[in-house]
Amino acid sequence: MPAKSTRDHYGSIAITIHWLSALLIIILLVSGFRAASTVDPTAKAQALSVHAPLAILILLLTLARIVWWWFADNRPDPIAAMPGWQDFSARAVHVLFYVVILGMTASGIGMFVLSGAADIVFGATDAQLPDFTKYKPRAPHGIGARAMIALFILHAGAALYHHFIKRDGLLGRMWFGKK
Repeated sequence: MPAKSTRDHYGSIAITIHWLSALLIIILLVSGFRAASTVDPTAKAQALSVHAPLAILILLLTLARIVWWWFADNRPDPIAAMPGWQDFSARAVHVLFYVVILGMTASGIGMFVLSGAADIVFGATDAQLPDFTKYKPRAPHGIGARAMIALFILHAGAALYHHFIKRDGLLGRMWFGKK
């Protein structure tokens, strides 16, 4: 499989970034909601010690994806039978993914910087974790998490619709090997 995309299939680099990002975003959402819902400071710190480095990795993958699309690769052509509104919707959802990922990274970094939690989460001190709800970036971070879930459901639902109902090969374009 070529590294770059062809007219009808994504390349191995785009596919790897896509599926790795999807997996890591699921882990981020689980660890983030776990940290937010637990009152045990040790469990919260453990969840955040997974959450924070993975968030940085997602930021790097997202930036790599943006750079990849701008400078190195072209997306496959839209499927001929796809209505224009579906193509527009798919592009809009992808842009919203980037906006939410970048916004959540900024708000997460903001919470860590303002609260001093980075030293606690990464073991530099054994102080208690702060109450994150006292910091302004907390609200947009929570809204972003819920927006990410909605986008994820919309994106996966559309892919499954195309795969099982339309049977147009759209999902197969974003998998390794031939359609």
